[in-house]
Amino acid sequence: MHNKTVTLSNGVVVPQLALGTWLIDDDKATEAVRQAANLGYRHVDTAEAYANERGVGEGVRTCGVH
Repeated sequence: MHNKTVTLSNGVVVPQLALGTWLIDDDKATEAVRQAANLGYRHVDTAEAYANERGVGEGVRTCGVH
């Protein structure tokens, strides 16, 4: 499942399976993103309305995926 992709209307190809970060508290988001990256996730669904941008961003920056 990790290798299936979808093509968005603008032509961008993204992994079909994503980590949803809604309802993950900001103080837990960093570790959630790191663990998801470790498991092979390469798509993180996030939004300003989730109020966890700091934690998600830190997780993305420090997960080791380049």
